[in-house]
Amino acid sequence: QLQLVESGGGLVQPGGSLRLSCAASGSTLDYYAIGWFRQAPGKEREGVSCISSGGGSTKYADSVKGRFTISRDNAKNTVYLQMNSLKPEDTAVYYCATASVMCAIVAGSGWDPRYLEVWGQGTLVTVSS
Repeated sequence: QLQLVESGGGLVQPGGSLRLSCAASGSTLDYYAIGWFRQAPGKEREGVSCISSGGGSTKYADSVKGRFTISRDNAKNTVYLQMNSLKPEDTAVYYCATASVMCAIVAGSGWDPRYLEVWGQGTLVTVSS
């Protein structure tokens, strides 16, 4: 059974960087598009980024475009989210999940989390001075 585990969160100052990892166990990620979502306290879960199974197609929410980069290493069964120029409003719990449809559909739907199936437990990112 596929399980996802996020790591790499922590406390960082505004303008700083973090790299999140989403590691899979129990099955290969090769055939899955993977999305990153986040949820800030008191807010709904929102989409951040998505990468196709082969890594050739990526999508980003407008709020992170130009600052975040999603990538994957299928040999390591891991997806990454490089986050640069972090802002206090990026503070949230970040989740990765398998997508049941193409990333273009996830992004085009307004990042509807119902298109995501297997979720990790999340990793907390706090951006504060």
